[in-house]
Amino acid sequence: MSFTKRINALQPSATMAVIEAAARLRAQGVDVISFGAGEPDFDTPKHIVEAANKALADGKTRYTPGSGTQSLKQAIADKLKKDNGLDYQANQIVVSNGGKHSLFNIMMTLFEAGDEVLVLTPYWVTYPEVVKLSGAEPVYVETHEADHFQVSKEQLLAGVTERTKGMIINTPSNPSGAVLNRDSLQAIVDVAVENDIWIISDECYEALVYDGEHISLASFEQAYDKTITVQTMSKAFAMTGWRIGYAATVPELASAMGKFQGQATGCPNSIAQYASEAALRTEPLFLADWRNQFIQRRNYMIEALNQMAGVTCIMPEGAFYAFPKVSALFGKKAGDIQIQSDTDLTKYLLDVAHITVVPGSAFGAPEHIRLSYATSMEAIKTGLARFAEAVHKLK
Repeated sequence: MSFTKRINALQPSATMAVIEAAARLRAQGVDVISFGAGEPDFDTPKHIVEAANKALADGKTRYTPGSGTQSLKQAIADKLKKDNGLDYQANQIVVSNGGKHSLFNIMMTLFEAGDEVLVLTPYWVTYPEVVKLSGAEPVYVETHEADHFQVSKEQLLAGVTERTKGMIINTPSNPSGAVLNRDSLQAIVDVAVENDIWIISDECYEALVYDGEHISLASFEQAYDKTITVQTMSKAFAMTGWRIGYAATVPELASAMGKFQGQATGCPNSIAQYASEAALRTEPLFLADWRNQFIQRRNYMIEALNQMAGVTCIMPEGAFYAFPKVSALFGKKAGDIQIQSDTDLTKYLLDVAHITVVPGSAFGAPEHIRLSYATSMEAIKTGLARFAEAVHKLK
């Protein structure tokens, strides 16, 4: 069967593949512990669910305006002002079916064949693929574990050409958990302003910063008019399945993105919009407890990983991922099984230890693997004990 070039060039989601592999083994009765999920393991807070139930009871089940209800947009604008120091009006906000949808809207509105978009490595698996779907080409700017994945002006400029139209920035980072510091953010702004480059600032993990501080790129001098701030309800409110994200930018671009979305998908889910408004209008008192639990899990995981021979891991400052370096295990064997790469190690851990991790090559960092600590402490302890045992078998 023949498909278009854009589909043939598209890579499947590595994180989805890991989740599906775990599900297949569980269906066979295997006790699999998953470190692959990129979502909080907490339930959506009760008051948000109650707001959805009320919206259903009130019959708010019809189409809304294509780029979101006016009341939700205003709640988002108020949130961005309060939490991020950013002044946006409702007409500058596009509500979409999740953060990934917001990114797709941006790419399809701004970029086309012949354009280039800078992507920092390691990157979230979707960034290069959504750039390619727009017709543009991703250009990779490598950051390094030794620098805690910070980025300099010189690194960025090495990737800039006359075809560069945008850059995608994610802080806190999936997969590394790094939080870009003020110097890195200023370097990004300087390069963008001096070279007329759009900044796509994915800040979906902003509520989950444990060390350092989260600073929105649009708050920097001269950055506001060149930045699209992307957020989601998924991470901070445990609303992954509700599928609501949003982007905030200059009015002309917001209008163009809304026009594209109107033809692509129409409006976001109405009930989820009313639930999201309730979430944003209520102080998130639950977040302090969630952060504390994530910190305890993070600290345990990083200590356990660093005790394994051939595995090293720096302390992630945000999000809920550990990104250990495992290349010292390459070339080792357990019986007839030889580990030559991150994908070999991932398969070995699934087959032998019955744990799922995501290979670092999916994020442009093949010396690493990613583990999520958005799971119970019991599962973390059991899974890491299996990991350690499997590593100990490698000679």
